[in-house]
Amino acid sequence: MTPTLKVNFYVSAQGAEPVRDWLKMQDTETRKAIGEDIKTAQFGRPLGMPLVRKLEPGLWEVRSHVSAGIARIFFTTVGATMLLLHGFVKKSEKIPRSDLDLARKRMKELHNG
Repeated sequence: MTPTLKVNFYVSAQGAEPVRDWLKMQDTETRKAIGEDIKTAQFGRPLGMPLVRKLEPGLWEVRSHVSAGIARIFFTTVGATMLLLHGFVKKSEKIPRSDLDLARKRMKELHNG
């Protein structure tokens, strides 16, 4: 089966890949769960809750249940590519504003050059 979307990491102007770096810091089980959920989104779009949720125009999240809570990967799409913008493990009811603002900033960089 061919994926609906290609998956890439956001790359900063300095060449950093913050989501890849964050994933490398997670334990094996967490990385595996997140990877499987991203793969499901990649092959099965459009998906809805509880796995994928649209946050606002152009910005979605993949939600992965991991031992530490619920890991979130914010992403946007450019053409047929899913770009992973930011990852974190959510500890509270609401999405922390700083995490959402960081994803928005990275998305804006991608879409506005």
